[in-house]
Amino acid sequence: MVNWTEHGEGRSARWRSESGSPPPGRVTIADDRLTADAAYRLASEGTALLWRGDFQNARQLLQAMARRIDRTPRKAAATPIEAFNFHRQHQSRRARTLGMLLLPLEADYGIALRRAPNVKEACAEAYGTGKEASIVSLRELLGVIGAHEWRKKGVDIAVLGDRIHPHYGVFSPVRGEYLQLVARAPLPSSALAFDIGTGTGVLAALLARRGIRHVVATDRDPRALACARQNIARLGLKGQVEVIEADLFPPGRAPLVVCNPPWLPARAHSPLEHAIYDPGSRMLLGFLNGLAAHLEAGGEGWLILSDLAEHLGLRSREWLLAAIDAAGLTVLERLDTRPTHPRAADRADPLHAARAAEITSLWRLAAR
Repeated sequence: MVNWTEHGEGRSARWRSESGSPPPGRVTIADDRLTADAAYRLASEGTALLWRGDFQNARQLLQAMARRIDRTPRKAAATPIEAFNFHRQHQSRRARTLGMLLLPLEADYGIALRRAPNVKEACAEAYGTGKEASIVSLRELLGVIGAHEWRKKGVDIAVLGDRIHPHYGVFSPVRGEYLQLVARAPLPSSALAFDIGTGTGVLAALLARRGIRHVVATDRDPRALACARQNIARLGLKGQVEVIEADLFPPGRAPLVVCNPPWLPARAHSPLEHAIYDPGSRMLLGFLNGLAAHLEAGGEGWLILSDLAEHLGLRSREWLLAAIDAAGLTVLERLDTRPTHPRAADRADPLHAARAAEITSLWRLAAR
């Protein structure tokens, strides 16, 4: 619960935070009279601002606070891993500070502020049916609104010849280069494939469109399962693709097992980041160590992995090759591609050197 005092009375409401942030301990009422400098100072000191002014003014205030954070000088890094750690620290501080601007949500997700948009459908998609009044950070709410728009519009997937509609909390397939690798790798069989950690279902759909007669797609996240099932149904692939809840592998063996695990062995700061960060390389090692037991004779495992972690000093190529060998696997072939996303060419990015050198690979693996 969030507790605060307003008009001399103690009040409270349910706290919403998808990142798992604790409710703020200090809350003050704020409105259009508050300056950006004062808001930034209070938020930096750990005082949350419960907004009672105009909604659009709150958005402008959040942008002004973000500009002040981004103007803060950053520490100079001597090594790639130091640059990564400083970048993550900045991201964490930025999220914490901007998360201090709060909005009230009514039980039906209405917002009783001037010029507030109707966010009821977006919130219901993200949080489920509304039951009680709550407090949420404006930053999170804008993420909910943005996810709702992406869900409606979808993401164009060129190799699929169609669109994928990501749900809130499910990572959007915006990195098209790895999909190109899956589209061109030689299929060992067209009978059956497992897609491990399916997310939006994009790889399962791509495998089905390539002619694989039965694809079993797994995930353990309820949002991902709902998202994948909806995408598979929309694409008319329910007869080919089965989406099931499982932690990594489904029962049985297949001639093709595909996995695109998170690429960076570091701690995630929010549920959405679990698609990028894999603490201790849990999913990567789980896939490698379980692959041989789930491959049919002569089958292949396709590991889709960026080497960004290697350029950042978070993992070495020697470590990856040793993990593949220890799992009783051998490398048949490696298909490589370079990233095409805008950040790879952004010299202002603190991780530019690593991103510019990044290569994404599809490792064709077989059991020894």
